[in-house]
Amino acid sequence: MNRVVIAVLSFLFLAVANHASAQTDALASWNEGAAKTAITEFVSRTTQEGGADYVIPAERIAVFDNDGTLWSEQPIYFQLAFALDRVKAMAPQHPEWEDTEPFKSLLAGDVKGVLASGEKGLGEILAVTHTGMTTDEFADTVREWTATARHPKFNRPYNELIYQPMVELLDYLRANGFKTFIVSGGGVEFMRPWVEQAYGIPPEQVVGSSGVVTYELGTDDKPALKKEAKVEFVDDGPGKPVGINRFIGRRPFFAAGNSDGDLQMLQWTTLNDGPRFALIVHHTDAEREFAYDRQSHVGTLDKALDEAPRRGWLLVDMKTDWKVIYPAAKQ
Repeated sequence: MNRVVIAVLSFLFLAVANHASAQTDALASWNEGAAKTAITEFVSRTTQEGGADYVIPAERIAVFDNDGTLWSEQPIYFQLAFALDRVKAMAPQHPEWEDTEPFKSLLAGDVKGVLASGEKGLGEILAVTHTGMTTDEFADTVREWTATARHPKFNRPYNELIYQPMVELLDYLRANGFKTFIVSGGGVEFMRPWVEQAYGIPPEQVVGSSGVVTYELGTDDKPALKKEAKVEFVDDGPGKPVGINRFIGRRPFFAAGNSDGDLQMLQWTTLNDGPRFALIVHHTDAEREFAYDRQSHVGTLDKALDEAPRRGWLLVDMKTDWKVIYPAAKQ
């Protein structure tokens, strides 16, 4: 066999090998580097049977914040954007809102006026848009909104603004025997209608803030659950470990967040015996998404940013560690 033939065959072999490698890269949207390596090495160590850090499948629990960790959260939390849109849609049935704050300012496009109403005003907006209906009716409203509403910066449906690298990470963990959960400060009833299609996480594996829900039997002899205007559980900050204990029942081995609202969840996961992993999504990409941390009015990352190096938590730099931010736009 002459040298030319050998060179051609070698080239073809390498091309096929590189193509196969690309096809089998479970984290294809992650750039090669320390972040990707840290993830794959942790998964390898914890799933290698007989190894010192082996974790049995039943205990392979991974928890993920949602806002700012699995999808975007700027310029306002998407659930708040949903509530504001709902007020506008409901306004024709409520003429009294034209003279009542915070609805008057909201309908006039006066953001400062809405913010001036404080927590009381925000609570009133959430009450009229999230309660007084059955859970099924609310789920239908959320599905309609995610199908029609568009983000002001990207002009894409909100449920398409999910992070492709994180979707791959969820798939990668599940392929290696981990059970993935969402543990978010967002409303559990707001997330459950769409997260399974977006992330592959079923509704029973979603932990979130919740309001009081009551059972009633209708005049048509059909049972329903009705959403009441009363807070039951806030799944944020120190509430996250409480929610994990209440609804999951196992301490996670893997946790991912992006803000100080996730600090206690990361502590609860990692400050324990055995192999533990914590990941923080650091928003550093103003061009492809947003850049913010300590001073942000949404998703503030301050205390957790300082604590990450001391705890050995992985700080994922969105600008340098991710090849892409969002999945390709649907045609």
